[in-house]
Amino acid sequence: FVREPETMNETIKITLVKSGIGKSKKIRDTLRGLGLTKLWKTVELKNTPEIRGMINKVTFLVKVG
Repeated sequence: FVREPETMNETIKITLVKSGIGKSKKIRDTLRGLGLTKLWKTVELKNTPEIRGMINKVTFLVKVG
């Protein structure tokens, strides 16, 4: 039995503040994967390494809070 770190139980709020139009397909697919489909949309996701990696790819388009 392995205990999950406390940070894994938290959630992260991510808001799309800049459009993905004109960006590469990879960036747009990452935004879609995060559930960010419209400008100023906010989603709440689990704090996992996978989600953190996706956020790091699109930091210039989103606000994390």
